[in-house]
Amino acid sequence: MRPLFPKRAVVTAGMPYGNKELHFGHVGGVFVHADTYARFLRDRIGKDNVIFVSGTDCYGSPILESYRKLEKNDSITIQNYVRNNHIKQKEALGDYEISLDLFAASALDKAADVHNEISATIFKKLYEKGTLKKLKNSQFYDPEFKVLLNGRQVVGKCPIQGCSSDKAYADECSLGHQYMPCDLIDPVSTLSGLKPEVTYVSNWYFDLEAYLGPLKERNDYLRLNTNHRKYLINTIEEFLKKPCIYVKKDFADVVTTLQNQLPSFEIDEQSNKSSLTLVFQTLTERETAQELLSSHGVQYRTGKTLVPFRLTGNIEWGVPVPQVDSDDTPLTFWVWPESLWAPISFTKTYLMEHGESVDAWKDWWNSKDSMVYQFIGEDNIYFYGIAEMGLFMALQDDDSKITPDDGQLQLPHLIANNHILFLDKKASSSSDIKPPMAKELLSYYTPEQLRIHFLSLGLSTKSVSFMPKPYIPGADPKVADTVLKEGNLLTNVFNRLVRSCFYTVQKYYDSKIPEGTITPSILEEGKNAILDFERGMYNHEFHSLTYLLDTYIRNANKYWVNSMKQAESTGDDELSKQVLIDSFHAVRVTMTLLHSIAPSGCEMIQAYLHADKKIWNWDYIFEPLTFFLDSNVPLEYLEPKVDFFKKHESQF
Repeated sequence: MRPLFPKRAVVTAGMPYGNKELHFGHVGGVFVHADTYARFLRDRIGKDNVIFVSGTDCYGSPILESYRKLEKNDSITIQNYVRNNHIKQKEALGDYEISLDLFAASALDKAADVHNEISATIFKKLYEKGTLKKLKNSQFYDPEFKVLLNGRQVVGKCPIQGCSSDKAYADECSLGHQYMPCDLIDPVSTLSGLKPEVTYVSNWYFDLEAYLGPLKERNDYLRLNTNHRKYLINTIEEFLKKPCIYVKKDFADVVTTLQNQLPSFEIDEQSNKSSLTLVFQTLTERETAQELLSSHGVQYRTGKTLVPFRLTGNIEWGVPVPQVDSDDTPLTFWVWPESLWAPISFTKTYLMEHGESVDAWKDWWNSKDSMVYQFIGEDNIYFYGIAEMGLFMALQDDDSKITPDDGQLQLPHLIANNHILFLDKKASSSSDIKPPMAKELLSYYTPEQLRIHFLSLGLSTKSVSFMPKPYIPGADPKVADTVLKEGNLLTNVFNRLVRSCFYTVQKYYDSKIPEGTITPSILEEGKNAILDFERGMYNHEFHSLTYLLDTYIRNANKYWVNSMKQAESTGDDELSKQVLIDSFHAVRVTMTLLHSIAPSGCEMIQAYLHADKKIWNWDYIFEPLTFFLDSNVPLEYLEPKVDFFKKHESQF
């Protein structure tokens, strides 16, 4: 049975911060996968039924901190700074043939106005439904600079048990774990280098803990009834546990002494052999226990659980928060929550710019005929898989439905990729190992070579290292570049097959494909490849698609070489003609499947065939090549040494 696709789809890709150009991880870890799927959906369900949006994340402490460090002059405002990076990001995505319908920016132009309006509407609805609470919580303060510190101006160690992050900030580590600022271990101000003081400020929080039950129910539903990736579901499940504290067993006697003073708890004997695991019913009870244990010098770490999700902050550069109570302190949104609904803003912006009504976005986000596919990195699973789902449930008219009614805000389908490493190390702009910029790689590889390689890495199952030979110190010139393995399938094997078909039809058939019937076994092989490819796309198994294409293309090339050799040795013109008909069919199948991965090369084949553009449309996927051709029009003449899939000039 063939998989069912939605009537309409929105595809989104994680938003890069506006303080930098794109590095290879942005493109190879998220955007190429999102673009491949968006392109496939356009072919599969129709171009007008797909919207692919993303944009620059303009706000947040990383941008402020980078801007603060600039050698500034009067002409470089923070908005100009973000715009310059936004333009560079957009150019890089274009260079990689990322086919976004809109790459906007949350603080720029029409998208900014729409985003401010959407943000205000969402906040007011959450407030009216009673899902928000104003909490006075700790924030770091630098006494030397006499300023409150934003999230990236404080670094320390993550308090979450077992976390391997190389850097933690005020309330979030580099792996996406959330905690209260007071729990950060060994905090240091990046301004003064001193330990900051802790003061208290009021902010609005979303009561995420109240959605623990529905989120658990939804995760169980996803596991049993959907094709969500298992590791995504497992990662989400780690956060859906009761609040716990891990206490070193050296302090077991102290815990026993304090047992009657601590809130009620259970000890999980199975959880951790080196520590006592104290499990509490509520976050408030755990916080009470933390205070008591700290006052008695007990060393501990906390476990993953749902904490109130902060919506606001006091950073001036941000989306303004509506004032809904008597406290007239102006606040802005914390960057993470507003970035979760930014794709809604971008969808609305895109539709309005194309003459649609202000409510047209609801046909894409609130309809059961539509699906939103969000491509993210594993560090962001907490935000999209938990915080976003809780927020979107709260925005329904009937709370907490894991399968919302038609007309209500639907819950997106998440496709999370594992880390793409660089030379076996985790690289990021904030770590010691700096990744190459996306544009730099194009000095050594073509976009199509990189696109198919990134897809082949299998980031759906594990973190994988990107090993470009030009960046490997002391690389042996005789050793092949692993990045080119999949690209060679295009530039060598498939390119050779297509050229051979064209040169043969030019030489013997006046550039017209001879009439005839495709060999049944060739027809069946193509049909099976199409169906397997469709199923792999449906399940977002991009690496399996590259294996499938590798097998199909190599088999087609082998058939051409062996059969033509036989025809030439026996002088069998009928066999030669049949091989040409069969091979053109293999080209037709391959170019259609490959269209979402290597669009330029495939569209060049279509142009040389003078084929109708319906050849990309999956409504006609099982039609032969002749269905798309005018039998009176010869194929475009292919000059010698013209390549449909080109190597980079540095590779010659």
